[in-house]
Amino acid sequence: MKLKDRVCVITGAASGIGKAAALLFATEGALVAACDVSKEGLDNLAREAEGLAGSEETYPLDISDRPAVFATVKEISDRHGRIDVLVNNAGIIRDALLSKMTEEQWDAVINVNLKGVFNMTQAVAPLMREKGTGSIINTSSVVGLWGNKGQSNYSASKAGVIAMSKTWAKELSHKGTQIRVNSVCPGFIMTPILETVPEKVLDMMKAKTLLGRIGNPEEIAKVYLFLASDDSSYITGQTIVVDGGLVL
Repeated sequence: MKLKDRVCVITGAASGIGKAAALLFATEGALVAACDVSKEGLDNLAREAEGLAGSEETYPLDISDRPAVFATVKEISDRHGRIDVLVNNAGIIRDALLSKMTEEQWDAVINVNLKGVFNMTQAVAPLMREKGTGSIINTSSVVGLWGNKGQSNYSASKAGVIAMSKTWAKELSHKGTQIRVNSVCPGFIMTPILETVPEKVLDMMKAKTLLGRIGNPEEIAKVYLFLASDDSSYITGQTIVVDGGLVL
């Protein structure tokens, strides 16, 4: 098992890519601390994880709430003595064209997608520094690389995640520590958000993708697993695009 007994914190773990990662990590023997704003979603995750090689602990958490983030990370650390992997997966969208985007829409996305990633990493990084090792995986998006109409807030947040990841890779490797930081940029993935998109639009998305289909959460989760495990022990500061050939 690739993650046997490793303590892995995953945000946005109640659905979509985060849930797929939480289940896969537990299958690989991890002690998963699953964080999400949805208590119901976390309860469902815990039921699905029963009987897996590892274990799932659930923590209701809004990552934009800085005091709550630090309290939750302390609770996890106090319970297990360490955090080996952090997957900053949680994110939201509040789409609107530039001319119509409200300040509330802008702030909501930036607070979760950018500040939330900062909050979680700032809380976890000192614990990894103490051990001298760890893997931090930040979820960006192809939109963070190429932009997209109607997503000024989302594209800015995801571009910021890439920049922070590269910065942290440099900072957290100081004095020879083996803390790796990488970002993952998914393309069109069949998450609950995409499930609400009309079939006609999905067909257009498929047509733009070289592999001719929408990705599934498990395909992104496997990339997370690779980056969390020793298989990627010499990879840091990288931006990994997983989009089926959407933006080539």
